[in-house]
Parts: sequence; C-alpha cells; structure tokens
Amino acid sequence: MTADFAKRRKAVRRELRRRKLDCLVVTGAANWYYLTGFSGDSGALLVSEAGTTLLTDGRFAVEAREETQEIRIEKQQGPLYKAVGEFLKQAKVGATGYDPATLTVAGWKMLRRAAGAKWRGVAAGGIVEHLRTTKDAGELATMRKAAVLAGQVLESVLKLIRPGVRESEIAAEIDYQMRKQGASGPSFETIVASGPRAALPHARPTGKRLRKNELVVLDLGAILGHYCSDMTRTVHIGRASERVRGWYRAVQEAQEAGVAAVTAGVSCGDVDAAARGVLKKHGLETCFVHSTGHGLGLEVHEEPRVARDQATRLEPGNVITIEPGVYVEGVGGIRIEDDVAVRSDGREVLTRVKRDLIEI
Repeated sequence: MTADFAKRRKAVRRELRRRKLDCLVVTGAANWYYLTGFSGDSGALLVSEAGTTLLTDGRFAVEAREETQEIRIEKQQGPLYKAVGEFLKQAKVGATGYDPATLTVAGWKMLRRAAGAKWRGVAAGGIVEHLRTTKDAGELATMRKAAVLAGQVLESVLKLIRPGVRESEIAAEIDYQMRKQGASGPSFETIVASGPRAALPHARPTGKRLRKNELVVLDLGAILGHYCSDMTRTVHIGRASERVRGWYRAVQEAQEAGVAAVTAGVSCGDVDAAARGVLKKHGLETCFVHSTGHGLGLEVHEEPRVARDQATRLEPGNVITIEPGVYVEGVGGIRIEDDVAVRSDGREVLTRVKRDLIEI
C-alpha cells in the first residue's frame, strides 16, 4: 500500500496548489490513515510541498515509524496543537489549510497562538474526504470482504432469534462472531431492536426479551482491514400479519428501486427519490424518517449523502448504502440495507444475504 499512500499525498498537494495553500494540517484519524497508513488515534499530519510530517506523542511514536514510510515522525513536546503551531512557526509555513470539522475551537486557538502573528490559517475542509469517496481496487476488495463477513455473521445468529432471548444477548453474539471471524470490531454499536423498539431507527440493544409476533431489526457492520461494512435485515418471530407483509413488500420494493438507480452519473437525490417514490406509492412516505443512504469506507458515515435534493453525482468507486425503512410508532419497524459499489458499467451489491422476509 506504500505506493497508494504516496499517490494520495500527491493528490493532496495538487489540491493545495490549486487553492494556493502551502500546507494542510490533517486532524482526523481516518484522514491521516488514508494518507500514511498510521493507525494511531492521536496526532496531526502536516502535508506540504516540502514533505509530510506526523506529530504524535510517545504512545504512538514507535507505531508510527513501523506503519509509515517516507514520513517524518516528530514526537510532540507538550500539548499537541501547541506543538503543531510551533512546528509551523519554525518551518515558516505560510497559508495553512485546516479542517474546521475535525479541529476543535480550543485546538485552533492553541495552534494559532503558538504559530505566531504572521501565520495564516485557512478553512479548507473536505480535501481528504473528497479523495476518500472514490475507492481503488484494493479498497473495494477489502470492503467486499467486510460486507461478506457481516452477512455471514448475520446468518449465523438467526438461530438465536426466538422468544425469551434478550436483544443485548444477540448483539453481544454478533460482536463476538465478527471478531472471531477476523474483524477488528463493529463499524458502529450493533442494533438489535424488537417489537415497538424496532420503530426507533438507531435503537440501542437493551435487556428487552424478544416475543412472538414481533419484528426484529438487525443492523450491523464489521471493520476489516480498517474498512467498514453496514447492513440491515428485518425478521419476524412467527408468521407475519398481512399488514406487516404489505409493509415489508413495500420496503423491499423501495430498496430494489434504490439499488437499481445506482449508476455512475446519477445524482444522489435521484437515488433517494427512487426509493422514496415507491414508499409514497404505497402510502408509507411519512413512515420513512431518514435518508436513503450514505457513503461508506474508512468511516461508517462518509460522503456522499444519499438524501433528498442532494446534487452530488455518483462516480465509479463510490460505495454507498441503500437502506429505506418504514417505522410505525407502537408497532415496530422494517429496514433493509445493502452496501453498493458504483461501477462504470453499473453497480455491485457487496452484501449478499437474501432480502426476502424471514419468519422464524
């Protein structure tokens, strides 16, 4: 991956020249991993024409030297952003870009004070994030494996879903199975929500016991090789009523429409509209309370957003989720989610678990 990291830093420098910036301070862990391979969770990366320097503390200095190449490693003295400011002052760096989404106000004030009156900071968010939206062949191969792993784990825990089992027990088994199969951990806090709690899109698992004739939403993802997967399936304990079956068919049809709309050049808003339009046709639009999807990669929520009126157009190499849902307060919810890679000739669904209603 060394050549890939160097290529990515070169792309950042091109953007710096275009924006007439001398340096970029990278303060997000996913961003500095993307540019260097450093997986520590404390530091700041400085990218300029003169080279790339990583400032970090003694906990990560050895790790940084082992994980990176062609990077200058500086062990910070004192607070991180004071050290960053002092480095910029000593190096006489001019206009410096920073990301206001990842640099705190306190950090910014400390950096500016240490850098001196002549230093000029420029808000320059999204430079690395934009590069990250387009995955190369190696990234896609890793994400494909992460998606398959999540699917295998989901299928393995279906046998645990029965009346009397707690949501938290199923969630714990999902997390255990992911790690057992090679994941470094879950992409997010695993969601297991049953009965009326299934109507909460981001419900945390609780000690609630599953009951017969309930919907159960299972939303999980695995981190494999630093990359995330994210998938959701909904099952029903016992035979579902015709009302629930109708809701499920509508969600399934909406999800299929959203996936079918994914192609290079289409706007994210149009993909959202394809899924949302199906639910509107079934009279369920008001029961769909979130966006159709989001970008996926080193973080579980990345650009682009697949939501109403989003003008961003999909490009080959983007990976997004398609996850329409229907949520009925006091009754439950249904969501079906897959990871979809955009290709020049269409799309590839990375998650491979059946989407039909599962009745247990």
